[in-house]
Amino acid sequence: MEFYHAFITLTLVHLLGAASPGPDFVMVSQQSLVHGRRAGLLVSLGIALGLSVHIIYSSIGLATVISDSAIVLSVMKYLAAAYLIYLGVKGIRSKAAAVGDDEQSVPVKARSTAKLISMGFVCNALNPKAPLYFLSVFTLVVSPDMPTFELFLLGIWMMFVQLAWFSSVALVLSKPSVQAKFKRVGHWVDRVLGSVMLAFGLKLLFTSSSK
Repeated sequence: MEFYHAFITLTLVHLLGAASPGPDFVMVSQQSLVHGRRAGLLVSLGIALGLSVHIIYSSIGLATVISDSAIVLSVMKYLAAAYLIYLGVKGIRSKAAAVGDDEQSVPVKARSTAKLISMGFVCNALNPKAPLYFLSVFTLVVSPDMPTFELFLLGIWMMFVQLAWFSSVALVLSKPSVQAKFKRVGHWVDRVLGSVMLAFGLKLLFTSSSK
């Protein structure tokens, strides 16, 4: 498949994949609604960077090995489930802002840029479904004789598509008009989305890794 055909196919497939509801989407929504634009954008950046892990092992042919290894997939599954459950419980335990607080985003300011980025990175990098997804995508669009440079460009483009999608979500949900509606119920948004995150974690934990 010529490069521009691979480019177009990968763009469409990956955009659909990124837009599908999942832990990444819930995390960006939660951070954007409750903590504002900065948190949403930084988490989005972390998610895009986390994609590099899957792109690297897929580009060097390890996706097949990982997807066929029950041990590796099990380890990824339990780590991801534990992390999602942790985030879910943390969200459920969110408390209302004290009377007189002007900004619900005050707690986020205490979080470093690195911590917010790492939240998104870990959430994406530990996704146990990613090896199968990337194996399918790379098998579909990558030919055996594709130059390394072109493969590198496709990988960078996938990260950009991921970042563009989730940044758009973050910008929409952090608009002043949207923020105003959620300002007084931010802790309930945290709790609801935390429950969704917990559900993702529990579902992952109790889903069999066997094919």
